[in-house]
Amino acid sequence: MPLQRFETGVRMSRAVVHHDTVYLCGQVAEDRHADITGQTETMLAKVDALLESVGSDRGHLLSATLYLKDMALFEEMNRVWDAWVPEGKAPARACVEARMASPELLVEISVVAALAS
Repeated sequence: MPLQRFETGVRMSRAVVHHDTVYLCGQVAEDRHADITGQTETMLAKVDALLESVGSDRGHLLSATLYLKDMALFEEMNRVWDAWVPEGKAPARACVEARMASPELLVEISVVAALAS
């Protein structure tokens, strides 16, 4: 399979597929003023939509890196994450505290997944 880029702009592509692997750009909340629960829910909904648009889904996640504005939000974010990840299909994952690109952002995620076959 040739390398494919989706929704490509000057700075980045929203998704890149190479062989059977999907790489998503960082996804953030739809509403940047929501609390951590709301931001995590809409961020993961964006991941779902983007994965589906390229032929994958959350059941095919390989890895995820989560960036939190403050690790004090870790448990609340994990409640949403744990309900979202299909049982028995948790990806390799890292979660780090980071300075966000916009001050109202509380969480961002970068995902790698396999194509659904």
